Amino acid sequence: MHVLLTGATGFLGTALIARLRGDGHNVIAWARSVERARARLGPDVEVVPVAAGFDALTAALSRADAVVNLAGEPLVGKRWTAARRRALEESRIGVTQDVVRAIAVASPRPRVLVSGSAVGWYGDRGDERLTEASSPGDDFLARLCRDWEDAAIVARKNGVRVVLGRDGGALAQMQLPFSLGLGGPIGSGRQYMPWIHLSDFTAFVAAALGDERYDGPINAVAPQETTSRTFAAALGRALHRPAVLPAPAFALRVIFGEAATVLLASQRVEPRVLRDRDFAFAFPDLDRALASIIPR
Repeated sequence: MHVLLTGATGFLGTALIARLRGDGHNVIAWARSVERARARLGPDVEVVPVAAGFDALTAALSRADAVVNLAGEPLVGKRWTAARRRALEESRIGVTQDVVRAIAVASPRPRVLVSGSAVGWYGDRGDERLTEASSPGDDFLARLCRDWEDAAIVARKNGVRVVLGRDGGALAQMQLPFSLGLGGPIGSGRQYMPWIHLSDFTAFVAAALGDERYDGPINAVAPQETTSRTFAAALGRALHRPAVLPAPAFALRVIFGEAATVLLASQRVEPRVLRDRDFAFAFPDLDRALASIIPR
């Protein structure tokens, strides 16, 4: 299979390319920096520069059997000023619209589009159990994810199967303060934090590319429910560091403003569709997942 990726040089993209290459697929990366992409991805991945324009993207899509859309500026690390919000929207909604417009005129067209989303789609929902059938939230992040998904769904008009991967995460953002002994529960510690091991995420995408039962929104999260407090304790054990000093919600809001929502919102998300598809998680529980990626 020939697979075109956006967001190919990011954390998820580079791991996914390794998985796809290992499975025998050919990968085309649509990237802003050709030099960075070649340095990170190696000589066996074809790179199509964004600067080459719409026609170059359309030509690349005409050679692709599938598209994986993972582009997006990081949500955490900067305050959501008006300019930052525009960057978050353009890097997700704008890029997705460009890809979908190019798919519409490609000949032949790719058969499937796996497009990124996030559990932020649900908003801050406390202890409510959330499945793919649950309603969306109404804060900025929820609206961003909703518009991002809506942009991808347009590809269905051209006969393309669309999979929307609402993934969890957070380990990459939390590991540094924990490794310094500064980590602990975030906010109250009671909020639910969906997560998924990188290997399970790449396995989910690989399955979605070839299995037509994967369609529409899918919660790409591990089956084990975890709160901020239990996550902090598990990560502290894995890093052999204390996990008792909390990060107060008011301090995070002072530093990050509304962007602190990413860390403080509670989403008790279930991977119902993956269970129904008998998806085999390699790392269904947090302790095993952490043990596999953190050196002893």
